[in-house]
Amino acid sequence: MSRIGKMPIALPKGVKVEWQAPLLTVAAGQTVLSRRLHPAVKVDVSADALRVLPVVEDEASRAMWGLSRTLVNNMVVGVSTGFTKVLEMTGVGWRAEAEGQTLKLTLGFSHPVNFSLPQGISVQVDPKTNRITLKGADREILGETAAKIRALRKPEPYKGKGIRYEGERIIRKVGKAGGK
Repeated sequence: MSRIGKMPIALPKGVKVEWQAPLLTVAAGQTVLSRRLHPAVKVDVSADALRVLPVVEDEASRAMWGLSRTLVNNMVVGVSTGFTKVLEMTGVGWRAEAEGQTLKLTLGFSHPVNFSLPQGISVQVDPKTNRITLKGADREILGETAAKIRALRKPEPYKGKGIRYEGERIIRKVGKAGGK
């Protein structure tokens, strides 16, 4: 039995769920998310809650049960409140500015880096603190976008320069020791 899979998903007001196996569509306002679920699970939709159930009690159904429930819960939370990822930049002269769906980054290269944001992801930049705030309804696309931005200049352990997630701890290393 899946402990996560057994938990029901509460539906906030204004969230509409449509289940036509294997496609699940969750909508609230202008935001619509769709996902094709594994055939080993089914969704039971009621007025105020949602349950993900295995089709049959076999190993494949049990393996996909908790994962499917988590993915459906992320869809419901995404359309109702959304997700946020915050990135911090540390480096002399490093800047970021947002122009529509493009993020312009100055990261110490000989040229600026223009990063195109995917559909459904919005960005907000605080120039004083060098913080990039990404917002979106789809948690997977948001995390992937944040990881791609971070990969442009990963935090390095000697000086601590780089783009890191908010609260990420970089273990610093000691540089070369002066020899006698």
